[in-house]
Amino acid sequence: MTSIIEDLKWRGAINQQTDEEGLKKLLEEKSVGVYCGVDPTGDSMHIGHLIPFMILRRFQLAGHKPFIIIGGATGSIGDPSGRKSERQLQTAETIQHNAESLTQQMRQLFLVSDHDKASVKLVNNYSWTSGISLLDFLRDYGKHFNVNQMLNKEVIASRLETGISYTEFTYQILQALDFLHLFQNEDVQLQIGGSDQWGNITAGVDFIRKIEGHEAKAFGLTIPLMLKSDGTKFGKSAGNAVWLDAKKTTPYEFYQFWINQDDRDVIKYLKYFTFLSHEEIEEYVTLVETKPHERAAQKRLAAEVTQFVHGKKALEQAQNITKALFSGDVAALSGEEIRQGFKNMPHFTSDRTSHEIVPWLVDLGIESSRRQAREDITNGALSINGEKFTDVAGELSPEQAIDNTYIIIRRGKKKYFLVEFSD
Repeated sequence: MTSIIEDLKWRGAINQQTDEEGLKKLLEEKSVGVYCGVDPTGDSMHIGHLIPFMILRRFQLAGHKPFIIIGGATGSIGDPSGRKSERQLQTAETIQHNAESLTQQMRQLFLVSDHDKASVKLVNNYSWTSGISLLDFLRDYGKHFNVNQMLNKEVIASRLETGISYTEFTYQILQALDFLHLFQNEDVQLQIGGSDQWGNITAGVDFIRKIEGHEAKAFGLTIPLMLKSDGTKFGKSAGNAVWLDAKKTTPYEFYQFWINQDDRDVIKYLKYFTFLSHEEIEEYVTLVETKPHERAAQKRLAAEVTQFVHGKKALEQAQNITKALFSGDVAALSGEEIRQGFKNMPHFTSDRTSHEIVPWLVDLGIESSRRQAREDITNGALSINGEKFTDVAGELSPEQAIDNTYIIIRRGKKKYFLVEFSD
């Protein structure tokens, strides 16, 4: 049986480890507490945030004990990692709202089954940090951190030229305190995070050893920064983050993001974002090489990740929308599927009365002129709810609307318009 570390190596999911041999030995000896955290800087994670938590899930499947931290305390300070300037501090109310939203998101992702609820622990670091006084912080914790060593951490060194506040400078102490607390109270011995967290993680390992002794078994592991094959940052779609919140990025949009991945990237993403076996993924390697036009790897990737994040029903909806838009058979779509699939397509509103088709299309702005509208109808280039419309003198009524609300117009093969009847 492949060890969790060997599996992560095969998946290309390890960037750095504090003590590879020591960690490997520990994981072979016992079930280990492993933690990963996220700060409530927003009310939803995006897929870039998901990467280390997928690794956390792998540790759970390998028999270890996952801990998820929502950073109610650290989020109020602001992690300087990867930033060139100071963060804008958020209000306590905003942090609380974001923390509650992320907590619910984590429950949906990681606390699905009874086994998950028994084996995964979800905590907020505000609970053990908020009661520490300033004097206690300086005497009990700050005394163990050497400023020279802190300045040498890459995340701090990169900010010295532009400047960094004392607030953000102390962030690594707070995160180190999290690791110490979990080490002492929950038997957590491993922290995982993105590559930008290396300085914070090693600060925590060093802190534990100063408090608990040099032989204390605390370890850190980071995941590589993920870039697409063209060198651009992973997780950005047309300049926007791909969110896990279905209200920000619909399941259909989420599904489309994955299904449109480049052949050069799809196997890497199958390794990172799915729990398929080595053998299954190797089969997709062959399919990408021999039958790239079928896009079997992309379809499997999109299905696996969409179901993991949004559930089976949302996946089926996304697949229904994709199939309907490709074939033009849109009449079978539900109102919810139409709202998802046509979210970013031209959207028009019409009063709930019958209309002559030609002037109606022009008045809405779907056709540029009555002549063009008649020409498109005559040539069979116009479809209403998936059916060709060929009567230039015809009418359209609200009774034809899908879900009593929507009319879907397709001009040509790919140009869609959504008309919504208003009361």
